[in-house]
Amino acid sequence: MKKIGEITHYFSKIGVAIIQLRGALSIGEKILIKGTTTHIEQDVTSMQIEQKDIIKAKRGQNIGLKVDGKVRKKDNVYRIS
Repeated sequence: MKKIGEITHYFSKIGVAIIQLRGALSIGEKILIKGTTTHIEQDVTSMQIEQKDIIKAKRGQNIGLKVDGKVRKKDNVYRIS
């Protein structure tokens, strides 16, 4: 399990988190979002940068990701597979 990013914002009305990436991330990979009260495992099914759908994101980019539950700022994002 490798840390690949951190949550910087969460939009609860649309269930989207903004993640600042420290590693690459692609559609189809499985991630874990972990924080003090957060533990969400999910597959990456869609990502966006500035409202444009993307398939792969690189280190240093900020992406929007639909999440399966409530996340919080500073939660860590790990790649499981």
